[in-house]
Amino acid sequence: MNYDVIVLGLGAMGSAAAQQLAQRQMSVLGIEQFVSPHDQGSSHGGTRMIRQAYWESPAYLPLVLRAYELWEKLEADAGTKLLNITGGLILGSADSQLVSGGIAAADQHSIKYAVLSPRQIRERFPAITPLANDIAVYEERAGYLLAEECIRVQLKVAARCGAELHFEERVLGWGADSAGVKVFTDRRVYEAERLVITAGPWANQTLSGLFPLIVTRQVMTWIQPVGGIQPFRPDRFPVFLCDSPDYGGRPGYGFPAVDGANGGVKAAIHGSHVVCTPETVDREVHESDLAAVIGKLSPRFPSLDGQILNAKTCLYTMTPDEHFILGLHPQFPSVSIACGFSGHGFKFAPVVGEILAQLATEGKSSHPIEIFSPRRFAMAPH
Repeated sequence: MNYDVIVLGLGAMGSAAAQQLAQRQMSVLGIEQFVSPHDQGSSHGGTRMIRQAYWESPAYLPLVLRAYELWEKLEADAGTKLLNITGGLILGSADSQLVSGGIAAADQHSIKYAVLSPRQIRERFPAITPLANDIAVYEERAGYLLAEECIRVQLKVAARCGAELHFEERVLGWGADSAGVKVFTDRRVYEAERLVITAGPWANQTLSGLFPLIVTRQVMTWIQPVGGIQPFRPDRFPVFLCDSPDYGGRPGYGFPAVDGANGGVKAAIHGSHVVCTPETVDREVHESDLAAVIGKLSPRFPSLDGQILNAKTCLYTMTPDEHFILGLHPQFPSVSIACGFSGHGFKFAPVVGEILAQLATEGKSSHPIEIFSPRRFAMAPH
């Protein structure tokens, strides 16, 4: 059977693309080497942050606002709660990239926010002990998504709309020409008019090193606060980003205590210097990993110097500028690509799926995606 579109990889982006394409009544085949969701890539760990004061660049705001709309639509379609609004904090000095960038993005797109002084931070959020030069940007509409459940629901809707989904099937290669595309797996050869590649940390292999992508090892922790979770309950505490205590290193981030009295607070460091591949990553969590997270957070969150209940590794797929790669393949216009989400892509999954569906059916997107053009990094033909 020939398909209209084949989607390679059914994580957050691939499941969203399959859903959007199937809802457009396209014949869709999705192929995933594992079950989905799984814990081998970038889309596991229970929760992912969603926010609007987007310090990375104001260019993301139109997409994140559309993502909110699509997450809410998906919730309504599936009758499942996915998006949880808790408010969000960005903590740091006034001139830090996180704080100044968050304010600039919010101002440019009229996102409502408040700037809190150290005294106001302590009064509103007693679990936080701000540093001497800290202020906080507070936005009401930030919160978290239930990561694995989001993927399950996108796949469920895709299947309900007619998508054919194959799991535990490994892609060996693909090719494209004027007649269409072929995908070779460990089961058979498939043909289609279009191909969508959402391979996550396997993008280097799938795209034969076309882009300068680096995969890094990340560690997520769940910490039981000293004194209990009460100050961290979701009705009392926001998702947060915080600048490095010495205003030089990688930021920290975390969530309210969403897993109950004994589930702890999920917290981590955003970014890593540990380069790996999905096959070579050290998935064992070491004491040095845990000490780094505690050291990052405890100056501002003293009660997070507590028992670590759980820890997991995940993978970031980084581009040099930490912006996504999203668009048509530089050599093959029948192939659409979404990769290099650099540790901040999950929240955008439904709008990325919408963009990929537009690219596959129309060859262009109505969304502003010029900043993400694959051509800025393309290095060699497939």
